[in-house]
Amino acid sequence: MYGPWDQFVINPMVNALLVLYGFLGHNFVLAIAVFTILVKLLTLPLNLKQQRSMLSTQEMQPQIKEIQTKYKDNPQKMQEKFKEIGYNPTDSLMGCLPMLVQMPIMIGLYRAIIYVLGTTPMALFGLTQRVYPSIDLAQLLPINSHFLWLNLGAPDPLYILPVLVAGTMFLQQKVMAPDKKKDDGKKKGKGKDKKDDPMGGMTQSMQYTMPLMFGFFSLQFQAGLSIYFVMSNLIGIAQGLYVKKAMAAHKAEVAEAKRKKSGTVIEGEIIESSIPEPEALPATASKKKKKKGGKGKNKKKNR
Repeated sequence: MYGPWDQFVINPMVNALLVLYGFLGHNFVLAIAVFTILVKLLTLPLNLKQQRSMLSTQEMQPQIKEIQTKYKDNPQKMQEKFKEIGYNPTDSLMGCLPMLVQMPIMIGLYRAIIYVLGTTPMALFGLTQRVYPSIDLAQLLPINSHFLWLNLGAPDPLYILPVLVAGTMFLQQKVMAPDKKKDDGKKKGKGKDKKDDPMGGMTQSMQYTMPLMFGFFSLQFQAGLSIYFVMSNLIGIAQGLYVKKAMAAHKAEVAEAKRKKSGTVIEGEIIESSIPEPEALPATASKKKKKKGGKGKNKKKNR
C-alpha cells in the first residue's frame, strides 16, 4: 500500500505523463512540455496574484519606508497609513506561496520521471503497480527516453540544460522586478542602496542566487526535470511581461482620469485668469498719452 504522498502526488503524475506520452506520439519531451503547461494553468491565478502583489509592493517601497520611519513608535497609525496607500504587510508572504506550491510538484515529478523511465525489471514492476487500470501499459512500453543528445532519465552530459535553467530563471526574476527610475541612480549612492531599501537589496540578491542555485541543482537533475524547469521559466517570463503591461496600462488610465478630472475643475479658473480685464488696456494707454502730453507742454514752456 502506498502512502498519501504516493497516492495524491506521485501516482497522478506518473499516469498523467503516460497518458500524454501515448497521446503525443510517444514523445516524452512533448509530454513534459504539455504537463508543464497544464501545471502552469492550474497555478495561474496564484502566480498572477503573486506577481501583481510583488510589483506593486516593490514600487511602493519609498512610501512604505517613509511611513515606517515616521510612525515607528505608533504601530496603529502605521497600519492606517499603510491602508491609505493600499499596502498590506501580509501580502509580502504571497511571494513564498508559488515556491511552496512548486516544491511538491518538483519532488513529485522527480520521482515520477524515475518510475516512468526506469529500465530495470524492478523499476518496471514498480511502474505497473502505480499505473491506473484504464491505461494499457503494454502499448506504451518501452518508453523512449532519448531526445537529441539527451537521456531524459539522466543529467545532461553537456551541461547545456543547467545553463538554460539558470539563464531562463534569471530572466524571469529580471522581468518580475520593477523598472528602475532614471533619478534613482542620482538620488541614491551605490553603497547605500541596500541599507536604504532592504527589500530592494534582497530582491536584487535573489535575482542572482536563485538562478545559480537551481542551475547547480540541475547538474544532478534528470534532463526531463531540467526541461520542466526551462519550460516553466519561459511561461513565467511571458506571465511577467503580461502583468507588467497590464499594470502599466491600468496606471496610465488612472493618471489620465485624474488629469481630466483636475482639468475640468480648474479649467474655468485658468481661462478667467488668462484673459485681461477690458478696462486695463485703455487705462494704460491713457496714462501713456498723458505722459507724452506732459512732456510736450514742458518743451513749449522752455521755448
